[in-house]
Amino acid sequence: MNNVKLIASDMDHTLLTEKGELPPNFDQYILELDKLGIVFAIASERALYTLEDMFPEIKDKICFISDNGGIISYKGEVIFKSLLKPADYQPMIRFVEDNTNGIAILCGLDSAYIAGKYKGNEAFLKTFYSNITFVEELDQVITEAAKLTIYFPNKNSKQYFEETFKPKYGYDFSVTAEDAIWIDIMNHGINKGKAMKVLGERLGKDSEQMMVFGDMEQYASYAADSNDHFGVLKSIEKILEIHGKK
Repeated sequence: MNNVKLIASDMDHTLLTEKGELPPNFDQYILELDKLGIVFAIASERALYTLEDMFPEIKDKICFISDNGGIISYKGEVIFKSLLKPADYQPMIRFVEDNTNGIAILCGLDSAYIAGKYKGNEAFLKTFYSNITFVEELDQVITEAAKLTIYFPNKNSKQYFEETFKPKYGYDFSVTAEDAIWIDIMNHGINKGKAMKVLGERLGKDSEQMMVFGDMEQYASYAADSNDHFGVLKSIEKILEIHGKK
């Protein structure tokens, strides 16, 4: 752990507890890492503006890998973005409307754009999109968008992913399914792993200097404690102890 210079953590089921709460005194730990020159990155499907709203006191001290890797911001500056073309996302929106029971969400850099007829879902969606703009015709919106997300209130995103979206879009785009209620469509090759590579190259950190936390099936050197037992924070504590800061 004494060689770690870049730490990244997923949000849901990893950094956040199952109640959606951050570990206690989280900001202070990140400030201590910053003093040591260790970069901490939040990696999430959430939008950049949502993440900045969630970490107001330290947003200029950390990195955000938002929109499933589509946008990377470091200390307040966007250093990478991969935008879907309107010619791609507009037909996708129409496909969602015509062929699924999902709700299309166009993930713009400044706001999430959603058809006005779905305003009844606003309270739930605000957890993930702190800025929401309801529009009359979503498939007519033109904006800088990192991804198209489909929300499935009936919790059947995995079925739609396997049977519909992966066959239709999986060859030309990155398509992922999360938590039975989400499908994300990004440009081809965009994901959190690619984002870590981009960030590492930008900061001059190689993979041997990285520590990454997540809840998906993956190869790992060791398993941290659970999110409800603040596993990420406990690992940060060990790093700070090595440097004599705890």
